[in-house]
Amino acid sequence: MFKRFCLAALTATGLLAAPKVIAVDIDGVIHPITVDLLAHALDQAASQNAAAVLLRLNTPGGLLDATRQMNEKIVASRVPVIAYVTPSGGRAASAGFFILEAADVAAMAPGTNTGASSPVALTGQMDETMRHKVENDASAWLRSTVEKRGRNATLAETTIRQASSFTEKEALDQHLIDLIASSEQKLFEALDGHQITRFDGRQEVLHVAGAEVVPYDLTLRERIISAIADPNVGFILLIVGALGLYVEFNSPGLILPGVAGGILLLMGVSSLAVLPLSWVGVSLLLLGATLFILEAHFASHGVLGSGGTVALVLGALMLIDGPPEMRIHLVTALSVSIPFALITMFLLSLAVRARRNKSLMGSEGLVNEIGEARTALAPAGKVFVHGEYWDAVSSTPVETGGEVRVVAIDGMKLKVEPKAAGLEIGPTAVPPR
Repeated sequence: MFKRFCLAALTATGLLAAPKVIAVDIDGVIHPITVDLLAHALDQAASQNAAAVLLRLNTPGGLLDATRQMNEKIVASRVPVIAYVTPSGGRAASAGFFILEAADVAAMAPGTNTGASSPVALTGQMDETMRHKVENDASAWLRSTVEKRGRNATLAETTIRQASSFTEKEALDQHLIDLIASSEQKLFEALDGHQITRFDGRQEVLHVAGAEVVPYDLTLRERIISAIADPNVGFILLIVGALGLYVEFNSPGLILPGVAGGILLLMGVSSLAVLPLSWVGVSLLLLGATLFILEAHFASHGVLGSGGTVALVLGALMLIDGPPEMRIHLVTALSVSIPFALITMFLLSLAVRARRNKSLMGSEGLVNEIGEARTALAPAGKVFVHGEYWDAVSSTPVETGGEVRVVAIDGMKLKVEPKAAGLEIGPTAVPPR
């Protein structure tokens, strides 16, 4: 007690620097980018000689492999890790419970809950044997962690076997967490001078009263990926980017759709690349794009286009091979896929119709054009067609000023005939040779 009083007095007078705590927020679905965030935060804490790392937890869960990697880094950390479920109304569910139990100190704010850690199948339903294998593996892993931290391993296992959940008071009363704190300041005050046992058995005393909380400095990549980490956002970016590139390829020279589409497409790929993708979902997306193209070439009366839309929606729903919290929502899939399908089919039909129309550029655009004879054609002379002067040969003599129709092109010379059948030839016309 006397030592704590002296440290507090020295800190208050400025003779001793306030302890530093590195805080990192884990407030969404747990996936590989979350592992990077935690690893870099632990490295920052070690390099700055921080007194502790504060994990602010508010997560519905996430990928089991990513959670295992995070736990490995927590138990190997040189700096003590304090997991704090916050704010009130938040939760550390499923994978979040594993992280909470792995920390040196497990704390919760009033009005929070934790638990419900039963593994779920990524796709379809697990058979009984596979379900037992997955549950046994997860249970053994959780027991080993909780026992090492000196908490209630038997009760913790029920979060897997029976999907049990606990309020903060239930978790404290049954020794799943260490304390309840209404704020970070109260948390640090309660933990100051508290002795903890690190995962390797070392004893360490926390000195965190009045600590300076320093938010973890995200790297540029982490800032970008964190902003678009939601698979729904990634899917929207992917579709809008693909549409922009298609518009650019369909109308070369617009530039802006191509540049913006390329950027958005890459951002969408970056967002989804950190998540486990289902090849079934990817295949359905490709099938949908193929059906849109076929709809523009064949008169299916909307059957192919409708099939493409269904394939796109199903592909979106099955694209992420992960728990329900990580998958693309039905509302997102419908609101993105249907407009994309309509716009794509419309642009494709315009492109196909344009290719079927007669060319208006180059020599092919002159056939059947109407021109004016600028000299008498007897049978050769000059004509003015399509805003240009051409050498021409007529099958029938035409006087100066007469209208002619282009029937063929021979190199740089046009073959023409009088515009109307039975065109009257004037008395000055030269008879054909």
